[in-house]
Amino acid sequence: MLACVPVKDIQFYNRYSGEMETEQVYGEAFLKWAYGNPLGKLALHTFVKRPGFSRWYGKRMNQPSTRRKIDPFINDYELDTSEFATPPENFATFNEFFYRKLKASARPIASSDIVFPADGRHLGFSNIDNIPGFFIKGQTFNIHQLLANSDLSSRYQGGSLVLSRLCPVDYHRFHFPVAGTPDQTRLINGPLFSVSPIALARNLAYLWQNKRTLTSISTETMGTVLMMEIGATCVGSIEQTYSAHTPIHQGAEKGYFAFGGSSTITVFEPGKVKLADDLLDQSSRQIETYARMGDSMGHAS
Repeated sequence: MLACVPVKDIQFYNRYSGEMETEQVYGEAFLKWAYGNPLGKLALHTFVKRPGFSRWYGKRMNQPSTRRKIDPFINDYELDTSEFATPPENFATFNEFFYRKLKASARPIASSDIVFPADGRHLGFSNIDNIPGFFIKGQTFNIHQLLANSDLSSRYQGGSLVLSRLCPVDYHRFHFPVAGTPDQTRLINGPLFSVSPIALARNLAYLWQNKRTLTSISTETMGTVLMMEIGATCVGSIEQTYSAHTPIHQGAEKGYFAFGGSSTITVFEPGKVKLADDLLDQSSRQIETYARMGDSMGHAS
């Protein structure tokens, strides 16, 4: 008999309650099967990781029949519809609901040099070269493979990094964490593995193997900040909504993910920033911190 590898519950620190909480994972049974069961792994490498599978799933979520999924999803995950810029009944498909906009008042921007770019569970490290194994011991972070550019990665060695993980239940638009001038987004192609801790505990390298996008943001006080969006299984697309080479204010919308959970990564040059104390404290213990887009992520050094 083929044995399943046991998968622990995902726990994170909630900045607002000050308590540890257990994540309610959308599609948890499938994730545990795909990444913890030999048959699941076979299916994963045969078709689930392939972009075609995610494109097919994304198209499914664009069908008018998927509207019926919206109300149960809102109820199951207790979403606050008063934050929505558009009433739930006005969404034509589940995907429209998924990458919904929020009222500006729902995500105020903190008086801070750096804010979180997205709702989600975050890990922050002050030195990329000294990141302990997170999600599981023994796995090391590879900035060179992540950026896929040796000259660029050498510039950010010893810098700071924040990984922001969005779940399907989260607000799925991502925003600029700093004020500055962004360049054109560059695509780094790849497969689409899940970026849930259930998957990353098996192989952290999914972060730098997956399809991802890279944008450089020139700032006045923090040098050039890098922002990346990491694709994942069932993410139909990564859409950029900003205008390149045009100055942006902190918290301005950068883009959105179509259906599926995913991640953003923010990278800073060495010595340019001081990340928030609670973020660093929890991350040192391999614990993610839940915080919303616009909340303080840290300050310029």
